[in-house]
Amino acid sequence: MLRTSASRLMGVATGATRVATRGFVAAKLPDLAYDYGALEPVISGEIMALHHAKHHNTYVTNFNVAMEKYHEAELKGDIGTMISLQGAIKFNGGGHVNHSMFWRNLAPPKECAPPEGELLSMINRDFGSLDALKTKFAAQTVAVQGSGWGWLGLDKATGKLAVATTANQDPCITTGLTPLLGVDVWEHAYYLQYKNVRPDYVSAIWEIVNWKDVAGNLKDAK
Repeated sequence: MLRTSASRLMGVATGATRVATRGFVAAKLPDLAYDYGALEPVISGEIMALHHAKHHNTYVTNFNVAMEKYHEAELKGDIGTMISLQGAIKFNGGGHVNHSMFWRNLAPPKECAPPEGELLSMINRDFGSLDALKTKFAAQTVAVQGSGWGWLGLDKATGKLAVATTANQDPCITTGLTPLLGVDVWEHAYYLQYKNVRPDYVSAIWEIVNWKDVAGNLKDAK
């Protein structure tokens, strides 16, 4: 059976151990709360294994490398190098943060239930209904050019929920929203199963959204 631990798939993951490295704490590749095959038929075990143990792990590894270089440059007062590393830190750090939320936002189909309580009330207030939210989310997320993410977030300034998208691995926070739910629309997240039909992937993923986790994120954001 495909398992959640990347170490079972490829040995000890580079950069996946939480250790202090020359003054900074390295990022860690998180294990999942479910087996790689647990999200089928929506997302295949093959995709999950590659996505988590390979793609996410690469972001973790490269983020740690960039942060180590940044720390060394900071000690030397090398501002030019510090500036030059910002792109790698944002891209790989964003990839790590985004994927870490993505895994928690998902759950096996049998464990998923519709939103309720305050979260459902806010969805109805701000979008009209859950179906209306799904329609708006799909329209914006499917339209992302190239690679990126679709987000449901909280606008703390207004207290309302909103849908947003980001390019590449830019985190949701760059839109001004606090992330509650993120959907990866990089092709590596779905191509082996859905080919180039992104709308089918975005439509199907609602079957495995962990609304309890989204509600928890809302509570933490307030």
